[in-house]
Amino acid sequence: MIEIRSARDSDADGLIRLIGAVFDEYPGCVLDVDGELPELRRIAGWSQEHAGEFFCAERAGTIVGCVGFALAHDAGGIELKKLYVDASERKSGLGGQLLAKIEKRAGELDAKFIDLWSDTRFVTAHAFYEKRGFVRGPVTRPLHDKSHTIEYYFRKELTR
Repeated sequence: MIEIRSARDSDADGLIRLIGAVFDEYPGCVLDVDGELPELRRIAGWSQEHAGEFFCAERAGTIVGCVGFALAHDAGGIELKKLYVDASERKSGLGGQLLAKIEKRAGELDAKFIDLWSDTRFVTAHAFYEKRGFVRGPVTRPLHDKSHTIEYYFRKELTR
């Protein structure tokens, strides 16, 4: 059974393992925690500092999924952060459950939209988001990181 719970700073090792495994599926993706994603070492504190929340999905003591949000750059919305699911749990509905958790929180916060950015290589993720109402916008952004990441922008308008 999977438990979805609020993240703790002590989840660092599990989050790094999960996200590192996902990055390893894509040629050229490099996980440089200390240089580029230091928030993984203290995700709960980082989320609070960015007016957001972060959640972990755990099966038998192992983190198999995660997701969070922060306030969006544009007023009135939130930005989805770090939705990752372990390969062993894909197609199980866990990704949808994690996204639903964020959508529920967005509703409770009266958010008008959810933004997200996704690496152009994560084609399966793009289909997942689009199936759930996210629309890819015309802009991309380079991160100038070790992975040479370019990201697509997506937005889902929320209706009441």
